[in-house]
Amino acid sequence: MAGRLAGKRIIITGAADNIGKEAARLFVAEGARVVIGDIDSDKGEATAAELGPAAHFIRVDLGKDAAILSFIEVGVSWLGGLDVLAQNAGVQIAGAIEDATIEEWDRMFAINVRAQFLAAKYAVPHLKRTGKGAIVNMASAAGIRGDARLSGYSASKGASVLLGNALAFELGPFNIRVNTICPGWVDTPFNNPAIERMGGRAAQAALIKREVPLGRQAVPAEIAPLFVYLASDESSFMTGQAIIIDGGVRN
Repeated sequence: MAGRLAGKRIIITGAADNIGKEAARLFVAEGARVVIGDIDSDKGEATAAELGPAAHFIRVDLGKDAAILSFIEVGVSWLGGLDVLAQNAGVQIAGAIEDATIEEWDRMFAINVRAQFLAAKYAVPHLKRTGKGAIVNMASAAGIRGDARLSGYSASKGASVLLGNALAFELGPFNIRVNTICPGWVDTPFNNPAIERMGGRAAQAALIKREVPLGRQAVPAEIAPLFVYLASDESSFMTGQAIIIDGGVRN
């Protein structure tokens, strides 16, 4: 029986571990061929090997402009075309505004925004040749409402949300859809910097109990299925959306 993504050719960044790895696993399980991009070669190679011949790993440093172009071109060559660009890679650096550095700010904007812009720029010509397609970007609920001690991160994720919205308007006439996933707390090492800054796991648990109606944080398997839906033809009339998955936190 054909899967929901049968025949789809997908490039995904930040997929060596955590949410990205789970999304890549679901992509393959639903019939897609997938190029995994990540800076962590060991985990990336292991993930591709685990997923089998439908997956291929390419190391990429998304902080380097030329590397992004090479990654997209080599990935498209391996796939034989492109149907979906999924951008999961991100950087989070937490702390009070007076302690933040320009280097930290620039790093978050380089990976969370600039890399998404450049990968989309280089992927769009291939998506246009396909005749339809989808871009699925990862942002954050912090990019919708902001968060304390995450000013640079919130700003960069907010820029990611608006980048996705703008591209949806621009690319809609070419039948290319663009949507953005905005998770709240997810139990992965990605959030460790914020947890440390807020005083550790006990402080995080108290905050979640106080602010999240479901009383817990998510796990990657609860976020990754949205990648599948937005990459599939099931979401053929959805574009320009920033979809929050945060357990019901009120804005």
